[in-house]
Amino acid sequence: MRKSGIFILGAALSFAFTFGGYGVIHASADEKMVYVGGMSAGFTLKTGGAQVIGTCEVIGENGTACPAQDAGLRAGDCIYKVAGIKVDSIQELNEIVNKSQGKTLEFEVGRGSETFSVKIRPIKDKTTERYKIGVLIRDSVSGIGTVTYIDKTNGRFGSLGHSVTSENKQEMQISDGTVYECSIVGVCKGVRGRAGELRGMFLNDKELGSAEKLCDCGIFGKISADFEVDELMSIVASSETVKPGNACIYSTVNGISPKKYDIEIVKVDKHNKENKNYVIRITDDELISETGGIVQGMSGSPIIQDGKLVGAVTHVFLNDPTRGYGIDIQTMLKE
Repeated sequence: MRKSGIFILGAALSFAFTFGGYGVIHASADEKMVYVGGMSAGFTLKTGGAQVIGTCEVIGENGTACPAQDAGLRAGDCIYKVAGIKVDSIQELNEIVNKSQGKTLEFEVGRGSETFSVKIRPIKDKTTERYKIGVLIRDSVSGIGTVTYIDKTNGRFGSLGHSVTSENKQEMQISDGTVYECSIVGVCKGVRGRAGELRGMFLNDKELGSAEKLCDCGIFGKISADFEVDELMSIVASSETVKPGNACIYSTVNGISPKKYDIEIVKVDKHNKENKNYVIRITDDELISETGGIVQGMSGSPIIQDGKLVGAVTHVFLNDPTRGYGIDIQTMLKE
């Protein structure tokens, strides 16, 4: 459920809606009260450096070459410093490299959990007359996601339920990011063998909060102080009593308003090491008609059973888009 460049996260963040038939739920001392999500949001996440997405040839006076590739740089690497200077953007990297005038520079590079240094000598490009090392770079990524919950005590949110990976399948790291309201404007339906996806539009004038952490449980951050949560439904977040059987999800597959859709929790595995704690099946005819089942962009849709938030949708089965995995809400709350 990931795409390079523009990645599809999940569905949902803020908006008023009610749960049919649950009434007011009170939490015990060891349970957490949250606002339930299910609404689409747009995420713009900074990579914390200049991330390499590919290499290319530089046409110099002596022919073509790729200094970055020759030095061992590859897709997924993140350039943190050049000549001791911190790099946060593509523009900063280009300026430092060009000012080198062809002198060898030392690059501090991150690859997964490791950091190392390499020396690269830029080449003067005959076309632009600027010095280059032959890399394709990005300093941020954007996509659609679903916020699962907002913590009533501190205004922090959890979303997505799984990690975001780069082209080389490594888990991405972020320094910070911004969350916007998002409107779903179209759906590519899922079919056997191909995952569908939600198509959304960022509402950049409506900032919902900040994204501060990306891990294997999703994206976490802080809701803006200006964002209205008073009309959102409060619910207990607890999976202690979760069991196979009927449940529902809240998701946004059109516009900005989440809707309730029926599902079945087919299997419960609290100890799954990949956070695939539930196998779920979409049973709602309306949702199947609109999307084919679970599609990219629904990740993070909250799973409700017996009036409690028990988890979030994370993955779809490619051989059956009406089925997928969910993560235990307790795992997300720990983050």
